[in-house]
Amino acid sequence: MKILVACEESQAVTIELRKLGHEAYSCDIEECSGGHPEWHLQTDVTELLKMKWDMILAFPPCTYLSNAGACRLYPKKGILNEERYKKGLEAKEFFMMFYNANCEKIAIENPVSSKIFEMPTHTQEIQPWQFGHPYTKKTRLWLKGLKLLEPTDIVQPISPYVPSGTGRKDKSKYGAAKRGEDAKNRAKTFPGIAKAIAEQWAGKANK
Repeated sequence: MKILVACEESQAVTIELRKLGHEAYSCDIEECSGGHPEWHLQTDVTELLKMKWDMILAFPPCTYLSNAGACRLYPKKGILNEERYKKGLEAKEFFMMFYNANCEKIAIENPVSSKIFEMPTHTQEIQPWQFGHPYTKKTRLWLKGLKLLEPTDIVQPISPYVPSGTGRKDKSKYGAAKRGEDAKNRAKTFPGIAKAIAEQWAGKANK
């Protein structure tokens, strides 16, 4: 299959799809860090969505949509940060571009979003601990023409993957990810989830 993996500089999912023999391409405005620039389209994804794809997997930016940023969206109780709200609406518009794309098989990944943005109803929620990674990090999936992603290796979670804002002084609350400068790493797809996506939604390519 010809598959577009949008907003993926890590190439985690793209590499797994390539292992199965698919013509998969990662796309991001940044250079890829997965080691395969020959599979990376460093460009604005808008034009690529006009092309014919057998499947589109999208990981749009969530900074301004995520409920984790609610404290910045409402810096004071009852007072909305208009600038951040505007950026959130722009992020939703970008998300909807994938949601409404002309493709029979679509999957979009994002964390829980702030209710104010009234996102479409998600299809499924998954956790890293369902795919061999002992952390909690609730992720939502919006699926079109694809089955629910099935857990492959359920393990006991030891902590949240991203440290919570209320538990920074309690080291037991810290996960493997850090705040601030580690934002890009925090957004990378877990290997176990990337493998499940490739195997369950694409499978081995027919030669």
